[in-house]
This record gives sequence, structure tokens and C-alpha cells, in this order.
Amino acid sequence: MVANLTGTDWLRTLKSAADPAIVLVCFPPGGGSVTAYRTLAQRFDSGTAVFGVQYPGRQDRLGEPLVPALTDLAEQAARDLLTWPRTQRLALFGHSMGATVTYETARRLEAAGRPVEHLFVSCRPAPDFDEPGTFHKGSDSDLIGQLELLSNDPESVRILRAEPGLAEVVLPAVRNDYEAVETYRHQPGEPLSTPITTLLSTADPTTTEAQAGEWRRFTSGDFELATFPGGHFYLDLPENQPAIAELIARRLR
Repeated sequence: MVANLTGTDWLRTLKSAADPAIVLVCFPPGGGSVTAYRTLAQRFDSGTAVFGVQYPGRQDRLGEPLVPALTDLAEQAARDLLTWPRTQRLALFGHSMGATVTYETARRLEAAGRPVEHLFVSCRPAPDFDEPGTFHKGSDSDLIGQLELLSNDPESVRILRAEPGLAEVVLPAVRNDYEAVETYRHQPGEPLSTPITTLLSTADPTTTEAQAGEWRRFTSGDFELATFPGGHFYLDLPENQPAIAELIARRLR
């Protein structure tokens, strides 16, 4: 029962269900918050409850210290997920930075004996890819330029150049998350037993199809690679969301 699944500072309800067959937990991209998945969550049927992970330093957690280590984000998410009943079926989804956090969370859950039904990772190279960039050390203008490059609507990001007060609120989390990605180094270990589905967009400047396919080395279970039209934030395009939700639902049936 979803009533038995306690929300925490880290775990927020996006879509409740009276008696869910499965719970999907979504991890936001760098600079993002739990609301990144608010619209997609409503695409699932009544048998699926959807939660989102809220990282510190944004929205209602704005006053909390940022966490610049990706593995620390995974540690806390896993700790809270382990408080839920182990009888509840659980799947994880992560986009961009969230994909790597999702993977590290799944590693910790498996190590604790908590099975994960499926891992969905989106627009991110496999975990042993070392990010070559150092944008977290760059200027605010550099960071805004990266956001413009990745955005579906660059004009919506350019307001940060004209409104320094808004930039002061938004950019610390962006810089922090670039540091988390750029300093992350994968620690070798056994592949997950959890099946992995990798999602990729056709015009993503951050991940090639070959890089996305490398995720197959990180599971001893089933692997699938699915491609959708659009750029890095293809998830936000309304025309893609029904097919994305159907792919996830199909893999969880």
C-alpha cells in the first residue's frame, strides 16, 4: 500500500496509488528538482505509484547545504528507500546526472539485499566514463552557456544573463551538480543483477549511441536501448511522454 511508503525530505510523492503493483522512483538531472518528473508521472496507470528524489539546495530545500559528491547523494537516497517495506516492488529511473545517481543507489540497495525490478537510465554515458569537462570551475557565463546548449528552449535560460538575482538562486545547484558529475569516478565491482533499459535522444550532445550501449556491461540481467527524438531534455517534450511511459510500463509488466 502506498500509505505504508513514508515520504521523506529526499523522497516525494509525484503520483499516489491506493495499492500499487510497483513504485517508480525518479532521480532528477543536474541542477534539477523533483518537479522535473511531475508531468511524466501522471502518464502511468493506477497500478504505479511515482516518487521523486529531492536533492538538497533547491526548492523547499534551498537553505540546506549542497552535496557535491554523487555517491553521497546515492547513499542518502538508498538509506531512505531501505526504510520502505521490502515486499513492495521497486524500480528506479534517472536522467542525465540522475542516471549515475540511480545506478549508485541500485548498487547500494542490492548490497543491502533489497531487490530492484528495473533500472532506467537516460542520456548519460555508462558509469566508468570519466567526464572530461571542468565547468564547475568555470564562470557563471560558462554554466549558462551549457544550460543553453542543453535546453529545449534556450531563450528560457538566457534570462539568467539578464537577471543576476535569479542566477544567484539557480546557478549554485547547477555548479554543484557539475562538480558531482565531473569528479565522480566509478569504483569497479560486480555488475548489477537488475535489468537495465537505457534511453537516448537522437540529438543529445552529451551521449552517443555507442556510449549509451556501454550500459549493457553493468548488468547481468536483460538490457535494452531505446531512442527517442529530441535533444538532451527530450523527456520534457509532450509528444514523447506517452511513448516513454509506455516503454517503462512495458518493461515493468
